[in-house]
Amino acid sequence: MALRLSLLRLNRLTAGTLARGLIAAVLIAGIGWGGALYAANQSVQGAKKADDTGFDGDAPTAILIEASSGSVLFEKNADELRAPSSMMKLMTAEVVFNAVKKGDIKLTDEYRISENAWRRGGAPSGGSTMFAAINSKVSVNDLLHGAIIQSGNDACIALAEAMAGNERIFAADFMTKRARELGLTRSTFANSSGLPDPGNKMTVRELGILARHIILDFPEFYKLFGEKEFTWNKIRQPNRNPLLNSLEGADGLKTGYTKEGGYGMVGSAVQNGTRLIVVVNGLEDADDRASEAKKMLEWGFRNFETRTLMAAEQPVGYAKVFGGESRSVKLVAKTPVKVMVHKNGNDKLIARIVYSGPVRAPIEAGQRVGVVRVWRSGNIAVETPVYAAEAIGTGSTMRRAIDGASELVIGMFRAGAEKL
Repeated sequence: MALRLSLLRLNRLTAGTLARGLIAAVLIAGIGWGGALYAANQSVQGAKKADDTGFDGDAPTAILIEASSGSVLFEKNADELRAPSSMMKLMTAEVVFNAVKKGDIKLTDEYRISENAWRRGGAPSGGSTMFAAINSKVSVNDLLHGAIIQSGNDACIALAEAMAGNERIFAADFMTKRARELGLTRSTFANSSGLPDPGNKMTVRELGILARHIILDFPEFYKLFGEKEFTWNKIRQPNRNPLLNSLEGADGLKTGYTKEGGYGMVGSAVQNGTRLIVVVNGLEDADDRASEAKKMLEWGFRNFETRTLMAAEQPVGYAKVFGGESRSVKLVAKTPVKVMVHKNGNDKLIARIVYSGPVRAPIEAGQRVGVVRVWRSGNIAVETPVYAAEAIGTGSTMRRAIDGASELVIGMFRAGAEKL
């Protein structure tokens, strides 16, 4: 069945605010999907409700994501900042993964276990530890195993001290900087381990984004999260992730607990070629954490499937051009635009092309212009960059003058409307 696809151009997107939109294109895309994809004149935000999805969990904050597209299947208070506890070790691990990938450090480099790392994160601390001996030297590879499999606070502190001099600098100049590069705009870090500190705050949404990034961009390192045990200093410890032994296809990622944050988990599993990522936080005991994460993943696998809305390089709409030899530029996505939908086919999908415009000429072919954003049942399901499909040269002096006058009139009209 054909899918009627109406896409909106949203003019002058500033500071995350959606301005009034104009219809830019109406396309027909045959994808065998019985539902309709509509366009509306308002943005839709807010937490997904249980009656919208058929799922109602007990976790105070939760999100379920399809890894390939980033499509959000379920969310509950997903943007609420909470103590991430040991789940924050994912950020420390990512910083190290990235440093190894860039060649700044090597897996064979050896870092000393300082007295601070030993006392605050090692055997004397009473917390999760890899039991690294004081003043011993441990390779980056082994410290990553200790931090990921055993949730070793000593391993994280040792990595931070070696790379930055101390934990505070590592948290500010390494973790925070890298988080912002990845688009984690709200996360804050005060140490490398997630040990209690008012400065450690993350949302389940940003934990999910971070987990997806690690899975997709560091597949070789991601294998560490699925290892079921690690022995160091003659002490064998099992992986703390309960999903590894209770759910088919589970292979990551990280649990966490502090009194301030409660019990939380970032988990992932693959079934029938589909990978889902779940994040829950704020639960009252470890059993609830495990059962809630498992229940949400099973619900996602049982009720959703992936559908392609737009093929790669297929025109998805047009952007208005300022001062160009053409009044508009055709937009394409370089990768297929896919979204997870309910198998029962009752989803209402809304798609918009969002960009800051009009786009000033000249425009190069392949230049990123904006995104195509798809909502499912009132919440953003997926967002994919769109690019200029063709080059647009600079127009004549008359063309630029006409466009300038047009924008001036539109700006005056908009300013007057906003005062009403």
